[in-house]
Amino acid sequence: MTATRFYATGKRKSAIAKVWLSEGTGDIKVNGRPAEDYFTMDTAREMVFQPLSVTESGNKFDFMIKVSGGGIAGQAGAVKHGISKALLEFDSEMRGLLKKAGYLTRDARIKERKKYGQRGARARFQFSKR
Repeated sequence: MTATRFYATGKRKSAIAKVWLSEGTGDIKVNGRPAEDYFTMDTAREMVFQPLSVTESGNKFDFMIKVSGGGIAGQAGAVKHGISKALLEFDSEMRGLLKKAGYLTRDARIKERKKYGQRGARARFQFSKR
């Protein structure tokens, strides 16, 4: 018997999370490690589990997640987005809960590029009249 798996991609800043959902016991593996070990910061760990607590499906699904790019906060946001989209693939009835919580909207804020003749994206070099 093969278990059905659902796939979704989550993104945040420059991080990309590939999420596979299957029915199980609540096991979440991120890059081959348990989510609690991978995300050491409390805020990042809480962010990952938010979609599961909103939909009250904490121990119903197993997740296998491959995440790359960005930092810890960006990766946690990408995983949250991916888990939300995977839950939606599994059951479209969850859409109202996830949409109201704002977990289905991709946070499109990315780093602005540095411009030539400037110190950064918006910061200029110090002006000296003399």
